Amino acid sequence: MKKTKKHLLAIGAAALLTTGLAGCGSNNATNDAATNKPADNQAAQTDTNAPADANADKPVDAANAPTLVWWTIGGNVPANFDKAIAAMNAYTAEKIGVKVDIKVASWGDWDTKINTIVNTGEPFDIMFTNNSKYNQQVNLGAFADLTDDVQGETPDLYKLIPQKVWDGTKIGGKVYAVPTYKDSSLTQYWVFDDTYVQKYGIDTTAIKSLKDLDKPFHDMKAGEGKSFYPLSLTQGDGFNGFFNGYDDMTLGLAPLGVKVDDASRKVVSVLEQPEIMDDLKLLHQWYKDGIINPDAPTKTEADKARPFFAAQAFPGAEASWQINEGVAKYDMFQIFGPIYTTSTIQGSLNAISANSKYKKEALKYLQLVNTDPKLRNMLAFGELGVDYDNVDGEKIIERKTDTWPLAAYTQGTFFDLAVTKGAPEDQWDQVRKLNDQATSSTNLGFALDISKLSTEVANTKAVWDKYRYELMTGASDPATTVPKIVSEMKAAGMDTIMKAAQEQIDAYFK
Repeated sequence: MKKTKKHLLAIGAAALLTTGLAGCGSNNATNDAATNKPADNQAAQTDTNAPADANADKPVDAANAPTLVWWTIGGNVPANFDKAIAAMNAYTAEKIGVKVDIKVASWGDWDTKINTIVNTGEPFDIMFTNNSKYNQQVNLGAFADLTDDVQGETPDLYKLIPQKVWDGTKIGGKVYAVPTYKDSSLTQYWVFDDTYVQKYGIDTTAIKSLKDLDKPFHDMKAGEGKSFYPLSLTQGDGFNGFFNGYDDMTLGLAPLGVKVDDASRKVVSVLEQPEIMDDLKLLHQWYKDGIINPDAPTKTEADKARPFFAAQAFPGAEASWQINEGVAKYDMFQIFGPIYTTSTIQGSLNAISANSKYKKEALKYLQLVNTDPKLRNMLAFGELGVDYDNVDGEKIIERKTDTWPLAAYTQGTFFDLAVTKGAPEDQWDQVRKLNDQATSSTNLGFALDISKLSTEVANTKAVWDKYRYELMTGASDPATTVPKIVSEMKAAGMDTIMKAAQEQIDAYFK
């Protein structure tokens, strides 16, 4: 890569703006914020002086509106789900002549379900994806190249999202997904139910590391009894944010990465790093001590009213969590970040199937999601009058239920989304400020090209998937499990991936 581009990356990184991602860290969190430099700052405003959409005056054929299949991730579907979707479809059919059939893969099943859909060629039009899958799915040919169409067919969408965010989604220089413009930087929070903070005198300001959680967890366990688990985990996340200190190069494979502050950008075997091993050993001790629930390696859905959880978030996210979890008050404190990596930008994307018959219609729908507050709120909150009420037009809403399953961070920008009553009214401005303060991974801008590594990547991921549920929930002893994982990953091609990654990084930042 030329030095000019490297210099621009360094400048742009400091000014990246928000993209709301607070739900990414918690299995059933629903509200999770992307980048910008001053010259790119359209925020969530539509440019009133921009040229009109060339198709804007064409009549909309609502009666014959095609129905797009959109696969996403979320919780259990409530009884009024079909009714809520029907209301959205009535609205969008009149607006743009498009409807959707939203398919929800549960938090625990999403990983397997999406792999199956892509590998078998099951028809779909739109699919939520993220940095753990996107690169590999693009290399499998699953997604349409949107590079030209996103500008030609959906100019308002293209203008809304800053160029740095579009650049962060590129694979081989091409755009294969629409990024959700929210908190593209990563800020990790740890969250306690205030009931236990008060009962056990927990000083959250003194908690800076995993080790600092040891005493509060043991105090809670001793006080609440044998069947109480201070750290309730599921197989999907394990301890969320555990590998935040390493940039995974958009590989979606946690055991390989570059330390985010390593100026030399050395690719390492992450599991073998001393601080990672220490924390894995602590997780295992917690599992043996009954701090972690014994069914964590097989548990697919998170319990509600958890005493503690970790999540990627932003200021005000606790207002939604309190509703979703049924907790009177959560104490949320920042533990890591904010920081930008290419993977954080790719943390929430919506791609269009390479085989879709309605590629342009799908883009039009995603444009409406990102520019129409009414549709945005319906997708994020459910059925108006049942799941939520408008308090101040489309700007502030009051949640009435905790059953709406769709995760808001997966859908579109947060900058045309209402603030939930109880959260700060300037919540999204706070997210922007948070991202303005973000540091940058030394590897920011780099995305590993795996086109010649597909076999090694698939085989290495298969090894990791075989062991990660037990390792990341503390159920297995890292002293014996990690050497086994590393040995099997090496046999699967890990060294080949690491060598290629280092060569690509050195060339990119040359």
